[in-house]
Amino acid sequence: MSTTIRRKAKTARKSAAAQGNKAKVRTARARTGSAVDMAMGWLPFSEEQLHRIFLFAILGGAAVLAWVVASMAGLPTMAEMQFAQVASDAGFEVKRVEVRGVKNINELKVYEKALAERDRSMTMVDLDGLRSELLELSWVKDARVSRQLPDTLVIDIVERKPSAVLRKADHFVLIDKSGHELETVSRKNAQGKLIVSGPGAGQQVVALSQLLEAAPALKPRVAEAEWIGNRRWNLTFQTGQVLALPEGGREAASSLVTFARLDGTNRLLGGKVTAFDMRAKDRIYLRVPDEEGKELALKAGAVPHTAQAGD
Repeated sequence: MSTTIRRKAKTARKSAAAQGNKAKVRTARARTGSAVDMAMGWLPFSEEQLHRIFLFAILGGAAVLAWVVASMAGLPTMAEMQFAQVASDAGFEVKRVEVRGVKNINELKVYEKALAERDRSMTMVDLDGLRSELLELSWVKDARVSRQLPDTLVIDIVERKPSAVLRKADHFVLIDKSGHELETVSRKNAQGKLIVSGPGAGQQVVALSQLLEAAPALKPRVAEAEWIGNRRWNLTFQTGQVLALPEGGREAASSLVTFARLDGTNRLLGGKVTAFDMRAKDRIYLRVPDEEGKELALKAGAVPHTAQAGD
């Protein structure tokens, strides 16, 4: 005998509560959908494009994670070493070094740097590192290192050009136009080049070059330039005569131009006057050897006949 159990019907209160909950859910879904649709409308992507962007971002993150894990395990280094070995076995290995552009520098110093790469796989040669080492050589202004497959390293050197000789306390140093020291030279090898001296003179070489350019006719006749008191120049000409210039680049250049003009009209260089002092603004002081200790004060530009070379 079966018994049928009948559940009690929902009361009116429960039915009303259930209907209220369903209505709230429908309202929330409608609001959420509207907010999402509104946000999607603001973006310059379609829904399909946005899905692709998310997919690429996920894949990119996975790739980065895989690379980090592989790096921690040393796999890239192992792969690089294996590739280098394969290249070396195939003949892509440094066997020759070709150096170009060397004239004054000791070529052996270049080869000493480059031969450290000998018998190394071409793929393992650090071109930038080798270039940096070459730039440390005093004569090297610039350098370019390249591979010439299958087995040659080519090194192109740009040398610095010697411009003058810096006289120090106990030796002479060849320098370029910027004052960069190249190498020590003997007094004999310094002959024929402009000799620069005085404390701090090495840092004033560029200014000296600009000064001499103000009077091109006198420039090749200047044998020495002494930087005095870290403020001005004394120029010694090939005749042994000395010209004292005033302080200041503009003032010194103006005085040198005036002296060049006076020399052109009165032949000052090669005469009896041993020293010219142009530190005063309106006068030139001359020292004559046979009148020891006596100085003639003359207005600039008014050089008398007694100062000429023929007297």
